[in-house]
Amino acid sequence: MVGFKATDVPPTATVKFLGAGTAACIADLITFPLDTAKVRLQIQGESQGPVRAAASAQYRGVLGTILTMVRTEGPRSLYNGLVAGLQRQMSFASVRIGLYDSVKQFYTKGSEHASIWSRLLAGSTTGALAVAVAQPTDVVKVRFQAQARAGGGRRYQSTVNAYKTIAREEGFWGLWKGTSPNIARNAIVNCAELVTYDLIKDTLLKANLMTDDLPCHFTSAFGAGFCTTVIASPVDVVKTRYMNSALGQYSSAGHCALTMLQKEGPRAFYKGFMPSFLRLGSWNVVMFVTYEQLKRALTAACTSQEAPPF
Repeated sequence: MVGFKATDVPPTATVKFLGAGTAACIADLITFPLDTAKVRLQIQGESQGPVRAAASAQYRGVLGTILTMVRTEGPRSLYNGLVAGLQRQMSFASVRIGLYDSVKQFYTKGSEHASIWSRLLAGSTTGALAVAVAQPTDVVKVRFQAQARAGGGRRYQSTVNAYKTIAREEGFWGLWKGTSPNIARNAIVNCAELVTYDLIKDTLLKANLMTDDLPCHFTSAFGAGFCTTVIASPVDVVKTRYMNSALGQYSSAGHCALTMLQKEGPRAFYKGFMPSFLRLGSWNVVMFVTYEQLKRALTAACTSQEAPPF
């Protein structure tokens, strides 16, 4: 078997909490350039109609976007907002992924047989709770990833400066801008991501198609990434546009979505789909594989420390 061996002792809530945050940070470090490319593609053409936007598009495709950014802004631009991104994952993923099993057990009252509805409810709950905790980090991350498009002028000089500037210019609640679409997005993402991973993994194990090790985790994570991208992409585009918008540009997330539909057509809701899939697919694979291994490693370490000496 590849990787750490599964133990008979189930991981504690603390192990899951810390393991999820750490695994998500590792996944972010590896896939962050794809996320930055996705954001640039999603906000491209937001002030133009579909014809003008297509004619004047600066970025074309995932690879084209990355190469254009490297050529015009330097390689470091691919990691704009990384600090806020890691802050986000440590607080965000720890809650939405690390607490998922505990919340699922709460809804099933400890039963080992969780229904699809219990899983969906648990995913929605931890997804919404995570947004309430980590929304300011997400706002700063998106602003950093998008800021270089404004003719070379930088809106923010550092992560701390971004937090202070947003709070000063847009008020304290400016840091929670886009909370509603983000809650909607993450309730959807969490359900699609965690529940799909949960179901695919359970199906593979119950059908004896795979054992509980790396190939099973890889397959389940890849399937979860694809399903999540298809389901969550429209909400993700609206969230990105709204969070990055200037003060007063949109009156609400609904107004942002309606403006997109009127100016750019329905295809605008799937802008950046390929980088979204590449990013979510690879992110899910790295995160879930790392998370499963970290849970086993941390549980084994805790068990060995508690074991009496011979």
